[in-house]
Amino acid sequence: LHLSAVKLAELHSDLKIQEKDELSWKKLKAEGLDEDGEKEAKLRRNLNVIMTKYGMNGKKDSQLVDTNYIKDGTEGDTLDDPRLEKLWSKAKTSGKFSDEELDKLWREFKHHKEKIHEYNILLETVSRTEDIHKNVTNPSEENLVKEEILHNKHRELKEKLRSINQGFERLRKVSHQGYDTSSEFEEPRVIDLWDMAKSANFTEKELESFREELKHFEAKIEKHHHYQKQLEISHQKLKHVEGTGDKDHLNRNKEKYAMLQEKTKELGYKVKKHLQDLSSRISQGLQHNEL
Repeated sequence: LHLSAVKLAELHSDLKIQEKDELSWKKLKAEGLDEDGEKEAKLRRNLNVIMTKYGMNGKKDSQLVDTNYIKDGTEGDTLDDPRLEKLWSKAKTSGKFSDEELDKLWREFKHHKEKIHEYNILLETVSRTEDIHKNVTNPSEENLVKEEILHNKHRELKEKLRSINQGFERLRKVSHQGYDTSSEFEEPRVIDLWDMAKSANFTEKELESFREELKHFEAKIEKHHHYQKQLEISHQKLKHVEGTGDKDHLNRNKEKYAMLQEKTKELGYKVKKHLQDLSSRISQGLQHNEL
């Protein structure tokens, strides 16, 4: 796959979550709790996202941009959207950002690109489901269930589209004005969650509690970023030492690399599971708004 050390660790974390979700689904199915097949469809969709993200879906150049933002390799990456490319170009040449802020902004642009990919995959799934549903001539209880599934998918599409629009507006504002030093959160995933939480049906007390949890979540993400950086540095050192022929030095570097790799995988899994849980809670709050 020609993936970097960081990307391989992320793939491991994503697959670990997918495996856990599939085991949970098998238990539900055995108990007859996924009769409409919606959870199974969501699992397939999530797997499709993973395969697209890491270039394993058989399509050339389908892999999302490398999340290894440490290297100065952004020139070779594409955002697949002329509006995003224009904003990024403007931000880079504006002189309003330090190197560290440009790294952070690039993460936001990549995160936005991933959201668009996930939206397009869901849209394709909904379109296929609608085509199948249109060909059914015989209304039945089963078809009513399928209509409810379609309704839920449309609601999910609506939420994702709203998040994409909010995210683009934020990127446009930051690219033109620079970062607001008084901003509450810095990590793009946390900013997304906070914007959605403010639109959900939470009480003031629940919202304040959620804000505190997001602060802890952001600290967890920063720790993960730190280990990603250390892993990439260790990987580069290991490649260098391999060419020297110093076995003791090589073994020490291999041990350090293995330790950092495991820690990065573990933190990546925890971050993604926590993100999944927080997103689910917000989704429930947004659904409650519609009722």
